Amino acid sequence: MSTTSILVLALAGLLLVAFSSTALADTCQPSGTLESPATGHTCDECCKPGHVYPTYQCSPPVSRHTKAVMTLNDFSKGGDGGAPSECDGKYHNNTERVVALSTGWYNKGKRCGEYIRINAKGRSVLAKVVDECDTLHGCDKPHAFQPPCPHNDVDASQAVWDALGIFGDEVGDFPITWSDA
Repeated sequence: MSTTSILVLALAGLLLVAFSSTALADTCQPSGTLESPATGHTCDECCKPGHVYPTYQCSPPVSRHTKAVMTLNDFSKGGDGGAPSECDGKYHNNTERVVALSTGWYNKGKRCGEYIRINAKGRSVLAKVVDECDTLHGCDKPHAFQPPCPHNDVDASQAVWDALGIFGDEVGDFPITWSDA
């Protein structure tokens, strides 16, 4: 085989790998929309009246370094999580390292009680999956009047943020990677 043939095959292989990862990243598209009621509950994180939110039945494929956005959730009674956690029907203290995963990753509860490894800022932490971050429903009392979650959300307790050394203005929507532990 000539050097030119080998180079052409190598280039074709690289293009195939690049196209495959791009295709995988784009496989989770919105499945519909949810319109917030024209009048509603008022709070900083509540649905905006009349706003339309995308809904998702899927999440990106899970890998050893799944890209996600981490958000802060208060899983305690009276916290912004609303109801008790789906997995165990309990509230959780902010000192517990717990998370809610987007609907696709939650996988109808198959990850309940399992641990995931979250990586950010050169640190890594284990957190227990206790809830779903619903990507299909929202803007109502059972969802604390919040919009549907994004398809790539890891909703984490304060203890997870603290363990990763993320404080102050950095807390909010923070890019992370995660994997099953």
